Amino acid sequence: MPVTTLERPSRTAGARPAAPRRTRVFALAEARWAAIATVAFLVALALQLTGAPSWAWGALYAVAYLTGGWEPAWAGLQALRDRTLDVDLLMIVAALGAAALGQVMDGALLIVIFATSGALEALATARTQDSVRGLLDLAPATATRLADDGEEQSVPTAGLVVGDTILVRPGERVGADGRVLAGASEVDQATITGEPLPVAKEPGDEVFAGTLNGLGALRVKVERDAGDSVIARIVAMVAEASETKAPTQLFIEKVEQRYSVGLVAVTLAVFAVPLMLGAGLAGALLRAMTFMIVASPCAVVLATMPPLLSAIANAGRHGVLVKSAVVMERLGQVDAVALDKTGTLTEGTPRVTAIRPPAGAGPAEEALLTWAAAAEHPSEHPLARAIVDAARNRGCALPAAEEFTASPGTGVRARVGGAWIEVGAPARLMTEGTPMATEVAELVTELEDVGHTAVLVLRDGVPAGVLGIADRLRPDAVATVAALRALTGRTPMLVTGDNPRAAGRLAEEAGIADVRAGLLPQDKVDAVRGEERAGRKVLVVGDGVNDAPALAAAHTGVAMGRAGSDLALQTADAVIVRDELATVPAVMTLSRAARRLVVQNLVIASVFISGLVLWDLVGELPLPLGVLGHEGSTVIVGLNGLRLLREAAWRRAAGRTAG
Repeated sequence: MPVTTLERPSRTAGARPAAPRRTRVFALAEARWAAIATVAFLVALALQLTGAPSWAWGALYAVAYLTGGWEPAWAGLQALRDRTLDVDLLMIVAALGAAALGQVMDGALLIVIFATSGALEALATARTQDSVRGLLDLAPATATRLADDGEEQSVPTAGLVVGDTILVRPGERVGADGRVLAGASEVDQATITGEPLPVAKEPGDEVFAGTLNGLGALRVKVERDAGDSVIARIVAMVAEASETKAPTQLFIEKVEQRYSVGLVAVTLAVFAVPLMLGAGLAGALLRAMTFMIVASPCAVVLATMPPLLSAIANAGRHGVLVKSAVVMERLGQVDAVALDKTGTLTEGTPRVTAIRPPAGAGPAEEALLTWAAAAEHPSEHPLARAIVDAARNRGCALPAAEEFTASPGTGVRARVGGAWIEVGAPARLMTEGTPMATEVAELVTELEDVGHTAVLVLRDGVPAGVLGIADRLRPDAVATVAALRALTGRTPMLVTGDNPRAAGRLAEEAGIADVRAGLLPQDKVDAVRGEERAGRKVLVVGDGVNDAPALAAAHTGVAMGRAGSDLALQTADAVIVRDELATVPAVMTLSRAARRLVVQNLVIASVFISGLVLWDLVGELPLPLGVLGHEGSTVIVGLNGLRLLREAAWRRAAGRTAG
């Protein structure tokens, strides 16, 4: 099947994605034709076995030939026009030859097998074509440009140039990469850096296109054209990484070409040599067609697909969507793993992890948390939601907050129970005259040193205490890291855009020593490619847009599906739908079991095909016996591959990783 690559965004292209390519429509149509061929074949086979009239099942076999065979036949004829020969066309010829000799069912089976495998490959290829659409949707179509006289102009983001000044209102997405000229706000830039919490921005700070502005207004000076923005470069990297998979496809095509040419040459020789030695035309034709049938790679095709497809189906029942048989095979080849932090190794939701009132002079923990939660209750900030959730979980009754105000980058202020409560960043709320400044600073340092985000609470200007907020490790993270270490012989590495202290703390809890923190998307790609240059096949597990280039560049990419971005889900080779990290080593183990069955099946298929071919060339192989041997090997190989459909196969895979 042809390999389709992702289009690179042009430097002048807007943020709007192109429409899905027509190849996706063709792939869906091919799948429908394969389904019709399969149904027609199964119904025809049932009628034939039950003794129905030949016209009934013969017509259905004809439907299977037409619906399943026209596309590979047409593609094969086009290849012939380009002076190339592929296996698909040879299988059509073999199927027609079988039908001409009265073996209609044998030919129909060949048609159905190749139609089904071709449709699966086409769908997997088409899925990658629009993998960047979710990312491009993040960048706004328009931006508010400020003229020299201060007039506001709504312009397409594609029209922004370096040096323009844009206004980013509260709740809007940033229209271009640039630097803040005026204003203060907090920007959610998890799509670019993977940081779980919004980042305070003030004059001089850098902002990225596609990130979400908070409560403040920002004036931003554009520093990169649309085609050079970080978000556009992510698109380009996804495209480039996807293109690097093409050489494998070219290698397969070369093997198919040589096999096809060799099979045709030998078939012609099997037909011509007996004629030259005086054999009858019918006998020579029968021997040649028998050779074509027994030498057809039907059993070889089934040697590979049923184990891998059975493993895919079994993994799907347990919450892992593996997008193709190629991916399932690759999962078993992995010998190095790179894990994202936020939303992958962790739950991805900030939580209050520490409550620290000043020693001896502070309120009780419940009172401190109640004041902070009451003041934060009207806010939509992620830290505010974490504080309110913590108070509710402890059963705290929250009094009403009055005169609420929020200052971007600083915090909130409200009157709670007659006292003024301020909650926010210690560096912004603390002044030289703040009481107990030294003791509070020590509490802040203590929390930040272990990777927490520190939030200061003031009551009537006096520090009431400090809250520590952090993302929490997944319950199955430690066991998953240990299982991945056992499978690959190497401890996974952690790649994250978060700060080194937070990353180091969580990595230590999970048992990971190799920590790469503060990484932008291109840095994650560099880390993956560095491992691959060392000869390792890397599995990347992530969930965010910022992980998409690394997912595409890796040997295999797995996305966490519940909270994962659309781009990550589209770019990844597999998706963990149930959000259970422990399924990663389980599906790797299942893949290795599938690959072992593939080897077994190839041995079985090779023995049968070699024996039948030698019998036909050296002796006289009766056509019915040849068909029986060919179909017998196909059935044996198929049933062997279906063993991985059983529930016991998944339990064994999960049990080995848990142990």
